[in-house]
Parts: sequence; structure tokens; C-alpha cells
Amino acid sequence: MRKLITYVFAGMIGGMFAFGLTNHFTKDQTILSQENHAVLTAANTSPSFVAPFDFVAAAKLATPAVVHIEAEESETLAQQRMQNNQGNGNFFDFFGQDFMRQNFFGPKKGTGSGVIISEDGFIVSNNHVVGFADEIKVLLPDGREFKATKIGTDPSTDLAVIKIEAENLPILEFADSENVDVGEWVLAIGNPFSYLSSTVTAGIVSALGRDLDIIEGKKTIEEFIQTDAAVNPGNSGGALVDAEGNLIGINTAIATPTGVYAGYSFAIPSNLTKRIVEDIIANGNIERANLGIQGYDVDEELAEQEDLIVDYGIYVAQTVPGSGAQFSGILPGDVVVGLNGKKIESFEDIKKEMRFTKVGEVMKMEIVREGKKQTINVKIRKDI
Repeated sequence: MRKLITYVFAGMIGGMFAFGLTNHFTKDQTILSQENHAVLTAANTSPSFVAPFDFVAAAKLATPAVVHIEAEESETLAQQRMQNNQGNGNFFDFFGQDFMRQNFFGPKKGTGSGVIISEDGFIVSNNHVVGFADEIKVLLPDGREFKATKIGTDPSTDLAVIKIEAENLPILEFADSENVDVGEWVLAIGNPFSYLSSTVTAGIVSALGRDLDIIEGKKTIEEFIQTDAAVNPGNSGGALVDAEGNLIGINTAIATPTGVYAGYSFAIPSNLTKRIVEDIIANGNIERANLGIQGYDVDEELAEQEDLIVDYGIYVAQTVPGSGAQFSGILPGDVVVGLNGKKIESFEDIKKEMRFTKVGEVMKMEIVREGKKQTINVKIRKDI
């Protein structure tokens, strides 16, 4: 009997001990579970775990203002172009571009996109989409079709403005492209391959201020926004918009070894586009020209060699025959140190000051000649 009592007592003590251990570990486990829950909750609410936004609102805002463009050269214009090419011996245009398009003698045709920028029908696109054409048709996303009039072009920026006769059209407002940052999300909207109308693709801004030397001509202005939003033939002239649907660029080109999208696309910034568009609407076609000087950046070595009183500027080696510089009396040996009140230290400074200069404008050029400074008015002439 005494042994039985001893076993029962020992069992009770053991049971109480086991209960105590179980309760202790349960509490610890509960605390650990709560701590883990707190950690997981904090992690799930941190910025890196926030669900990505969508582009539904931006796409709804921007898509109705992006149009499809069909451009064609009339028979009369095609014949005139061929006569000019033959007379000028323009081998590349005649056997390059036309040969690749298998369009030796017939009118050129092309398709692209455009962005409506005014309720009464002004549309911005690329010069390479409509510049060659005199018959232009615009198809709106709502199914309406219009004949368009070409208001003007600027080949140096590859921009053009056309107009349709309509009212109360959806438009895109120009945003400030100076506020665009590398890494931000953007949408490209256009009509790739001429049949995939109102296509929206997304990407990020990959780089800013790209100068690719892809616009044909002696004087060009390139400062592209580079993105990885998919753009293909037919997207040219379409919209590049930010996550709120604001217009930050006009899609213009792609980097490709195959002729289709291969990872990077390029858009003309909205600030440049707005300035050119306003100029075209006010004045029609924009024709730019070079200043007409050739030479070297002045440094200490050149200044000492030529016995100059300045160690900066552009040393004029020669002037281009028939140019504004020649007609205005700029001479070899002159040193250009200022242009329209801005200090000139290198050719890059001249390029910057003349980027929007047009034929017929007068520029005040400050030069150093034989040790003395003077100012000469140079009227910009068309390139010969």
C-alpha cells in the first residue's frame, strides 16, 4: 500500500512537471509565433513588397489621342522627285531608299502614328512618316477617317505637324521632359506594323539625352529619351507617356539589327517637341543652316602658336563658300569668342547656341581679329 501511494505521488509530481514544461514551451512558442508574425507583417508592408501599380488609367487617357497615319506620294510628286534625283545625281535616294523598298518609279507610301495636341485637329508626328507625302489620311481610334493637311516639317529634329478638320478631339498635354528620370515607368502607344492599332507597351527610361546621329542632314538636333518599351515600325510618331498619361516624348526610332524591336527605343523629348511644333504652326516648314565656319578649338598651345590674346574660342581656319560667315566678312585667322551674347569656348558651344537657328536669322558674332575684339552681324544663309 505504501508503494502504491509512492507511485501515485510520483506520477502526480511528474504530471505537474510535464504540464509545467508544456505550458512553458507553449508560451514560448506563442511568443515566437507572434514575433514571426510581426516580422512577416513588417516585411509585407515595406515599400519593396508593395504591389506594382497598373497603367490602366494612363492608357485610357492617352490611347484616344494617338492616331494611325497613312501617307502617300502622288504620281506628280513622285515624278518630280525622280527628276530632281536624276538631275542632282542623288544615288542614295534613288538606288538606296527606293531600291530597298522595291519602289523604283512609283510613289512612296508609308504608315505611322501621330499624337493629337489640339481639340481642333493639330497632330504631331515624325518627318519621316509624312515629310515625303502630299496625300495623308488619319484614322482615329474611334473609327473616323480624315484627310490631313501638312502644316510643316523640321527635318533636323524629324518632327512634323499635320491637321485634320475636326472639333472636340481628345488631346494629350505636353509634360515637362526635364522632370523625366532614368528608371521611371513609361508607356509607348502607337500602331505597329500598320495593323496593330492602339497598341500599348510598357518599359522604363533607360537613358536621357542620347545623340545617335541617325537623323539625316548636315544640321540635326538629337537628345533622345531611351526606353525599353517595345516599339516597332508603325510606332513612329506615337506617344511616349509617363505613368499618369502625360506626354513626355514622340517615339521615333529603334536600335535593331533586324528591322524590328531588339530592346531599345528612342523618343524626342516633349520640351523639344513643343518648341518645334509651336514654330511649325506659326511659320510652316523649318529650314536650318550652318554658320559656315571651319576651324579648331583654341587652347594654350594654339594661342601661343598663333600669338592670340585669348586662350579660348574657335580659331577660324576657313569659311564655307556662300555661307553667312563668308558674306558677313568673317576671315581665316579670326577667333570666335561670343555668339548672341554667349561666351564661346568650343564648337559644342556654337552647336548649342545654333540648335534652333533658322535661315534668315541674324546672329551677333563677337570675334578677335589682330588682337582686337569686334562684333559682326552674320545673316544665316541656306547651305549651298
